[in-house]
Amino acid sequence: MSEYKVVEVTTRGDLNRFIQFPDDLYKDCPQYVPALHIDQRRSLTKVSTLKYCKRKMWLVLDGKKVVGRICGMINPRYNERFNTKRARFGWFDMIEDFEVAKLLISTAEQWAKSEGMTEIHGPLYYNTLGKQGMLIEGFENIPPFNCIYNFPYYKDFVEKLGFQKECDWIQYKMASTEKPAEKMYRIANMLKTRYNLHTGDIDKLKKDPAMVDKFFKTYNESFADTVYNFIPFTEEEIKEEAASMLGFVSSKTCTIVLDENNDLAGFGITLPSISKGLQKAKGHLFPFGWFHILKAMHTYETVDLMLNGATPKWQNTGVSAIFHCDMFDKLAKVGSKWAIANPQIETNGAVNVWDKYSNTELYMRRRCYIKPIE
Repeated sequence: MSEYKVVEVTTRGDLNRFIQFPDDLYKDCPQYVPALHIDQRRSLTKVSTLKYCKRKMWLVLDGKKVVGRICGMINPRYNERFNTKRARFGWFDMIEDFEVAKLLISTAEQWAKSEGMTEIHGPLYYNTLGKQGMLIEGFENIPPFNCIYNFPYYKDFVEKLGFQKECDWIQYKMASTEKPAEKMYRIANMLKTRYNLHTGDIDKLKKDPAMVDKFFKTYNESFADTVYNFIPFTEEEIKEEAASMLGFVSSKTCTIVLDENNDLAGFGITLPSISKGLQKAKGHLFPFGWFHILKAMHTYETVDLMLNGATPKWQNTGVSAIFHCDMFDKLAKVGSKWAIANPQIETNGAVNVWDKYSNTELYMRRRCYIKPIE
């Protein structure tokens, strides 16, 4: 029987092994999409969220070999907003050995308890911007680049450790060659006429710092009361997200809806899938990873529906019909065949919009687990 040892990540070498481990674990898995190591390092050491969040990382070793990893996090802004004392876990990976999972979770729990926490949930990121939700259905599919992939035994291990479902997110796949129903186009045109709404050019918006800032602040407000467990972003987080996202955004596939004052009413952010490019890059930009990713960014056969929403003023008015129609018209022009929706909480009525498309299937289901800390 192996003699496992838990080691806290404190050195650069430990961090490198922490980042590298899932690439080794999933090297023979055709569905796994490696994250770029440079992005992982930034997320674990440099993002502004760490100015107010606490986090610790651990490895489980079998001799000198890494067999598991976990990150424990505490977001005080989340706990204050929802009046809880919860820790989070993420970056959770291990070989198929329950003892490794038990060591990882118990280590994170002990740390959380020492910090005064009474519950732990995950897998999550520090805030709502990162990867979250353990995959429990759709293991045969390749996830979008911003989503977790894990082996089926993860679910069995955490449930054996006493975790229960907190919530599920679901993702749909649909044929982007299928136009929205004529009724949706009629609704879109009626709303445009009645309220003087129109579609804008997101490429122009990108060049206006004030409009970019306004867009992300509006995005912040739009999801504050509609997205489960949402934590409004700080000014620094908004700037970071804008800097990381704008290079991918293009009017070829993205839509913004503006009112008569050119204020944002709704948006549909759709990106070419870069998952296969990341698979070829194998976690590294150099020597050729950048080429594979750049090529994927200009290939539209499969697209990821990243963000779709309406500003608070325009929610529940049907404005989504405008950006849905415009977005799917654009996808037809670039020759897209398939669209994969971002994870949406199963209890959010907005997921029902995908029922309006006939060629739609459940693509993945993800779960956030929770348990009391004993």
